[in-house]
Amino acid sequence: MILLVAVIAALGYAGYLYWKFDQGGFGVDQPVQAGQSASEKPLTMLLLGTDNRPKHPSNLTDVIMVAALNPETQSATVVSLPRDTYVELSGYKKTKINAFYSRFKSKEKTSGILAGDEMKTMMSKYLDIQVDYVTVLDFQGFRDIVDEFGGVDVNISENMCYTDSVDGTDINLKKGQAQLNGDKALDYVRYRKSNCSPATKPSDDFDRNKRQNEVLNSLIAQMQSLGGVLKIGKVLDAVDDNLASDIENAQIKSMIATYWNISKENVEFVPVTGTWRSPYVYIDDKELDAAKQSLQDQISGLSGAAAAAAADSP
Repeated sequence: MILLVAVIAALGYAGYLYWKFDQGGFGVDQPVQAGQSASEKPLTMLLLGTDNRPKHPSNLTDVIMVAALNPETQSATVVSLPRDTYVELSGYKKTKINAFYSRFKSKEKTSGILAGDEMKTMMSKYLDIQVDYVTVLDFQGFRDIVDEFGGVDVNISENMCYTDSVDGTDINLKKGQAQLNGDKALDYVRYRKSNCSPATKPSDDFDRNKRQNEVLNSLIAQMQSLGGVLKIGKVLDAVDDNLASDIENAQIKSMIATYWNISKENVEFVPVTGTWRSPYVYIDDKELDAAKQSLQDQISGLSGAAAAAAADSP
């Protein structure tokens, strides 16, 4: 999510952001290889949101998204995968997709390979693309981003109620239009089932992905406003301790300069669904193939209108 913060930052604010990145803490302090900058080629990024909270430390990934951005078309494609997706991939243990990062993290000291690099390799193989970068944001970072932008506007489709005294969860959302702060927005995207009386309607991974995309769309709208632009620096400060990324600082600067005017209409969200058979989601092969194609089309410049024009040509 912080990547999209950088992507749509206004050019008039770029000087200040450049200074912020020069202070370190947001990316990797090393040069970008020749011909690999955001202004010269499409980039792909793995976005992971971990279920990590003060009362519930965890490296399980509740949010798994892969974004492809193209400088020529000024557009992006974001594919989201259910956290319970069953993955059967040669060379890897058969398990839920949200367990891989935690598994790789626990083996970093013995393997000598960073969990983020392992995730890029695995997701590249799973989606048939080359994943360039990975960014990991925990739940507190998500809360901070929403709060710094003054909340998000959503349309809650059903009442949602769930409590857990162990980890401090207290979800109580009412159906209808709402503006949510960071805590409530996190409740909105996390909600799965109810233990209240009367019970509220349960929610599956597919509904959660739709809500994640809804919140992300609302954030993009907030960030494109003048008020949002002026808050970018505070957002970066807020997520400093809750973010890990392997993007070079110079590359982030290039992203800001390249995508400063990207429109939310040019950001395509592709949520992948499937069939729930406890404890896994079995992804629909046709949907997964379509998601792979969407990413490949974005990388090749054949996304959106360009793709439609190419399909109509003889």
